[in-house]
Order: sequence, then C-alpha cells, then structure tokens
Amino acid sequence: MTRTEEFEQLRPLLFSIAYRILGSVTEAEAEDAVQETWLRYELSPTRPASAKAFLSAVVTRISIDVLRSARLRREEYVGHWFPEPLLTDPYEDPEHSAELADSLSMASLLLLERLSPLERAVLVLREVFAFGFPDIASAVDRSEAACRQLAVRARRHMDAGRPRFEADRKEREKLAERFFDALREGNIDGLRELLAADVSLVGDGGGKAPQWARGFFGVDHVSQALATLLPPFIQIGGVVEPHQVNGQPGAIFRAPDGRVLNTWTLDVLDGRIQTIRAVSNPDKLGHVGPVADAWAILRETQQVRRDAD
Repeated sequence: MTRTEEFEQLRPLLFSIAYRILGSVTEAEAEDAVQETWLRYELSPTRPASAKAFLSAVVTRISIDVLRSARLRREEYVGHWFPEPLLTDPYEDPEHSAELADSLSMASLLLLERLSPLERAVLVLREVFAFGFPDIASAVDRSEAACRQLAVRARRHMDAGRPRFEADRKEREKLAERFFDALREGNIDGLRELLAADVSLVGDGGGKAPQWARGFFGVDHVSQALATLLPPFIQIGGVVEPHQVNGQPGAIFRAPDGRVLNTWTLDVLDGRIQTIRAVSNPDKLGHVGPVADAWAILRETQQVRRDAD
C-alpha cells in the first residue's frame, strides 16, 4: 500500500480526532490540521511501523497547537461560541459507536472547552478512540503516568457537567419531528408540550448574523419566541429541513433560494427538549452549503410581521 493509500484510508479518523479537539471544521482548523498531517507524512524520510499511530500523533500535536492559539479568539468572541455544526462524522467504528456519538454532541464539545488543550487531547484519544496510553504519551509528548493523570482529571471535569440525554434515538427523532411540525405551524400549545420548563434557546451569530442577545429562557419565553419568529420565515418561503446535526436531532434552515441560514440542534432530556442551539455565524456554515444573507431574511420576515399588524 502506498503512502497516499494509507493516508486516505486513515483520513476519516484523523479528521474526527482533529474536529473533537478543535470543535471546528474550517477556519484553518480540522481540515487544515489533516492537510498539514499529510504534508509531514509525505516528507518523512522513513515509513513508520504504524501509519495509524504516526498520523494520529501528528494530527493531535497540530490540533493542540491550533487550539492554544484559538483559545484567545474564542475568549474575545461576540456572544455565545458554539462548535461548528457537523452533519456527518466520516469515521465509523461499531465497537465504539456510543462513545463516538456522545462525543460529537454540542453539549459534549462545549464541555470539552473547559479542559486544557492537553487534557482535551488525552481525553479524546483515550475515551473516544480507545488509544492505549503508550500511543497517547507519544502523541502529546508526555509520560504515560502524566497522561493517566490528565485523563483522570479531564474525565472528572466532564462527568461533573455531563448532561444525560435520552438514549433511545428513535424516541428523540419522533419528538424532534413533532417539534418541527409545531414550529412550522406556529403552534404555541404544541411547542409547550415538548419543551422542558427550564428550556433555553441560544444562538451563535458571532456578531456577523442576527442573534437573540443572551437568548430566551423558560418555556413561556421560548415557546412565544418560536411561535413569533418561525411563521413569517415559512411565509416568505423559508424551509426547515430536519437533519441530524452533531449526532443529535436538529435541522438546517434554508432561505427561499435554498441557501443555508443556520443549523439547530436539540438536547433532549426526560422526554422534553432541554436546549436549542442555533449556529448562524456565516463563517461556521460554509462547509454545510452556500450561505444565505441572514440580514436580508430578517428584513423580509420583519416586513411580513408589519404587514400582518
């Protein structure tokens, strides 16, 4: 097998590692980390005994360096910062499917933001991809004992804040279907039945798209906001396209011309929707498809509401 063939076979794994460490597809992050890994592999004078171990170590080191420089930008970010939405994880491993799915959720990725770059990398390699500590130690340039301590500390932080979502995927999908039906209809009563009492609706516009200040909180405010915002959007020809986003029930919202306006993900707990997260920052949507002019859509929907009044 040639180096190119080896690399292409492992590319899905490398991307999945980089995305979980970085929480970003673009912005010179996961995709560029994978490309830089290939360049280093191509220029390596010798073939490693294990291409998987070598390439995973390289992409991990690159991702740690990128994350360190990205932290400052995220601290200065306008409004809520969410990971870039991922519609499909390119890497599949039936033996670790549950870990892969859980680690991809917006909630889990946001919890990972609490960890140091080293803790995050060690946790991802160990808990998600089941790497042995010798390979992890090589990847992060620390001793095995130090990596074990990093893993314990990271796991403790994650467990302290980890939400417990519904395990039954079919039940979550049924609830999401009912939610989006009620949303399209502007059915407040139907929405209230599906929302948790302390539900939150928050968005990431990054200062580059309309956003809802700090968000909406509580079943009354969230149901009223949803029933107010969505019908005008549907009336101008907007489309709500249910879709798995980061392994969770969600949707892609499209402008009348089919361009991507934003993505939503739903956190489900005890048969109710606990959190709705919308990503509308255009810089985070380019990999999903051509991006709509969110400000123009806002003006159109506001005109529809004025005409109705």
